[in-house]
Amino acid sequence: MPDALNVWMNGEHVGRWSRTRSGIDAFDYAAAWMHSPQVRALSLSLPITADGAVRGEAVGHYFDNLLPDSPGIRRRLGTRFRTPSGSSFDLLAAIGRDCVGAAQLLPPDELPDGWNRIRSQPLTSAEIERILLAVTSDAPLGQRGTDEDADFRISIAGAQEKTALLRIGDTWHRPLGATPTTHILKLPLGLVGNMRADMSDSVENEWLCAQILGELGLQVANTTIARFGKQKALVVERFDRRWMNVPEGAASAPGFRPPRKAWIARLPQEDFCQACACPPERKYEAEGGPGMRRLTDLLAQSDRAQDDRTQFLLAQLAFWLLAATDGHAKNFSIFHTRGGGFHLTPLYDVLSAWPIIGNGAGRLPLRKARLAMAVRTTNTHYRLHEIQARHWHELAQASGVGHLWDRMQALVQEVDGALARTRKRLPRGFPPAVWNAVADGMRQHAQRFQRGD
Repeated sequence: MPDALNVWMNGEHVGRWSRTRSGIDAFDYAAAWMHSPQVRALSLSLPITADGAVRGEAVGHYFDNLLPDSPGIRRRLGTRFRTPSGSSFDLLAAIGRDCVGAAQLLPPDELPDGWNRIRSQPLTSAEIERILLAVTSDAPLGQRGTDEDADFRISIAGAQEKTALLRIGDTWHRPLGATPTTHILKLPLGLVGNMRADMSDSVENEWLCAQILGELGLQVANTTIARFGKQKALVVERFDRRWMNVPEGAASAPGFRPPRKAWIARLPQEDFCQACACPPERKYEAEGGPGMRRLTDLLAQSDRAQDDRTQFLLAQLAFWLLAATDGHAKNFSIFHTRGGGFHLTPLYDVLSAWPIIGNGAGRLPLRKARLAMAVRTTNTHYRLHEIQARHWHELAQASGVGHLWDRMQALVQEVDGALARTRKRLPRGFPPAVWNAVADGMRQHAQRFQRGD
């Protein structure tokens, strides 16, 4: 295994990640990158210094957050790719070719050849089914070190089982070489947590939440529900990818074939754990991670400060309405722009707990359901049933974001309309238990808000 990894962005060498003899993580920006027209810091937590050298925990935390959160998923990846250890360095040395955002991690003796062209292998539905079934195994189809793995080494952060593929027009492909993926495919969660709550409908749940958030006026990743053979998946269009030298929207049209000069750009982004130099195990505010106040202050420095702070805080209110209890710091991200600017990405990874809230085995009592970030007023409020309209009003007043309370009231008033429009788009066979639980729960919270409860 290499003792250092080079970081590349769209064919440009950004810098070198290594560890000193004393075990300290080090990142050294490349001189050419520091003078490039595309220059920007890899992370808000890794600012470009005069000599380009960054040392300390922030370096390790940035790269650690590129990997899946789940220890079990990390163990499977280590086994699958025969890494010397389960360290973030060894894992990313094996699978860092296609990460969230623009970073590609490669050994010192390897270049990102082909980053500006499309190389891929078409896939059938049956082949995609096999890929999805292999996601939860230690090795694809029971085989270690296959030739397919040599060209298909991706790292997608998060706690959920998932993979990523390339979509060209209406066909799916396995990307080869430095060609990036364009869509994330997420598997059903199944039984989760110590209480073994049934989240086997998580694909429909997440799709539904995305539709409702969009109808409420919030920016959210594009999602569809797909089935490959017997395997169900949520298909999420990556907003950190962009087709180049192709008319907007053309790449998703049936029958599209990329012209000779077409390529796919990786867009620099990072999540709030990375931006705040926070390790992934502290992504929840109650465990030491960033909360609403810190992240609102961070977004005050954004290129779109008013819009971003408004979107972020309206999302928190929407999460309360949806009982979306997993809105931690890794589930918000920012795009990085040239020269050091940044702004908020669309929302993603939103799941409602309403379908599992209740009493009995495998259910989450409402009094125990908590937001990932507290609504802080005079006191601290995490639990859904304790949060009242006046707490949102106090938060809006304290935020310094103009007209935020008016926007909050308008969002709640739009709940019935958003639900009605979403219901018309429910696909055939959509599980009624998911729809009824989410819709009824949202209406219940909206009515509480409007009554001032």
